[in-house]
Amino acid sequence: MKTPKKSHQRYTTSFKLAAVRLAEHKDIQTQDVAVALDIHPFMLSRWKKEYREGILKGVAEKDTKVMEEKVIEQSKIRKLEKRMKKLEQENELLKKSISWASKRDKIPTNS
Repeated sequence: MKTPKKSHQRYTTSFKLAAVRLAEHKDIQTQDVAVALDIHPFMLSRWKKEYREGILKGVAEKDTKVMEEKVIEQSKIRKLEKRMKKLEQENELLKKSISWASKRDKIPTNS
């Protein structure tokens, strides 16, 4: 039984250039751009390399506002997830600390 061939998504040069420009922004991570645009991070990294080497040339899409909004949203989500993880760890530590302190207070002393 043959497995169906996967169709490969073709991206326009202007889309690639817009993605590269977003990924090269100093406050935006390549990972965020890739997730927001639903492309693999390695593909975006390859496009960035091709752009640096002069292989990828042309004009970026004019209306990149939607792309930018998606990337900014993804960046915000990543920051919030990171903060949430830190807060969850702190909460767990506090729970353990309270549990340890309450157990210590219940131990009878020989005074």
